[in-house]
Amino acid sequence: MKPQNNALLAAIALFTVTAILQALKMWAGVNLLPDLMLATRVLFALSVLYYAYSIKSLSTFIFAAMIAGILAGLYIPKGIAVEFKIMSDVFLKLIKTIIAPLLFGTLVVGIAGHSDIKQVGRMGWKSLLYFEIVTTFALVIGLIAINISQAGVGLENLAVNTEAIKVAKPLTWQETILHIFPKNIADAVATGEVLQVVIFSVLFGIGLAMLSREKRKPMIDFAESLTEAMFKFTNIVMYFAPFAVFGALSYTLAMYGIDVFGNLIKLLVTLYVALIAFIIVVLIPIMLITRIPVIKFFKAVREPATLAFATASSESALPIAMERMVEFGVPKKIVAFVMPTGYSFNLDGTTLYLSLAAMFVAQASGVHLDISQQVLIVFTLMLTSKGVAGVPRASFVILLATVSSFSYLGLKEDRAYLILGIDAFMDMARTAINVFGNCLASAVVARWEGELNTNTPDPQPTL
Repeated sequence: MKPQNNALLAAIALFTVTAILQALKMWAGVNLLPDLMLATRVLFALSVLYYAYSIKSLSTFIFAAMIAGILAGLYIPKGIAVEFKIMSDVFLKLIKTIIAPLLFGTLVVGIAGHSDIKQVGRMGWKSLLYFEIVTTFALVIGLIAINISQAGVGLENLAVNTEAIKVAKPLTWQETILHIFPKNIADAVATGEVLQVVIFSVLFGIGLAMLSREKRKPMIDFAESLTEAMFKFTNIVMYFAPFAVFGALSYTLAMYGIDVFGNLIKLLVTLYVALIAFIIVVLIPIMLITRIPVIKFFKAVREPATLAFATASSESALPIAMERMVEFGVPKKIVAFVMPTGYSFNLDGTTLYLSLAAMFVAQASGVHLDISQQVLIVFTLMLTSKGVAGVPRASFVILLATVSSFSYLGLKEDRAYLILGIDAFMDMARTAINVFGNCLASAVVARWEGELNTNTPDPQPTL
């Protein structure tokens, strides 16, 4: 039997033993051999790590790092475990250096290289139409899920301390529109304003397309070389992803502990179930309607979605997501236009979370909202969530702004702060769905344009 198969069998056996011991502890109140439980968890993590090393799979490495990070956060002294966060901070900094040149190169080549300015306009309105339809479904599913689970009922009398919490002021609709357009491209690159970089790159590409072939060819060649170099740069940086995942989860668990769920675990479960339902009820039917091979697509987005889930950062997954979608068969010019735009207008996971969280606040405030009032809140979120990418502490700021707007109905702002205790774990799930949804959006628009080529080899893992 191959060594990797032995490692996989060992991991399954250790996981089974750990699960049995944990079940006895939770349901029977019997804590048998706590040292043995810790040992089986550590050995399980090591087995998965060895299996990942044997098959050279990045997603398996990330999974092993997630397990190791959870164990470190729970069992290593807090003062040490929180320091591992520096690995995740370094990784995110490296990722941010990739995004602007990668977007610039791919968009310039896509627009000026094909000289089809009309297609840019078509992709624009098709993308926005798709974004609006899908995010509306996400809002409705979040609304239905929280009404079924009633996760906020019973929290009316909890006291919440909000003194230490500071959030940025939400943007007005005028500021949101202005925020899309760059005043200085160097500043947009330095501050990581993805949509501003996209706007600049699109206009630059259009201007370049208007030049004669002799004058635009040197710049197109430069942009092509820049794009290929940044994809190779991404491959190098991705070797550090498992360490970043380990550091991020170690910090989160050490800071908040497993008891962070408490009475809010019902809300957490509601979000996860709603997001799964969103994939099954909305995204998979879209794949079937647009003839996108479901299994192959899931394989393509496995790595970026896993990375987004573990780091709770859409930015960390953007370069690898773009690369995987190109390998899947979406042209670079479409990937480079649709995915960054979707980061501001197609945050499926975040919009679902917002409708769910707003209703949770109403329930926790002891307020019963009728259907018309709930629809009005959903319509408001449909508009305000479009500016979410330009606001620090984005989703929570939008939630607070929405709750404040409907305070006349009895919604209490302090109820929203209850969510912060588990927001790190909610953020992981909604970020993964954001990345998944934007990958699908690029494939749908490519199919709409008649340029999707799925007759390509399955996307290969980075490692």
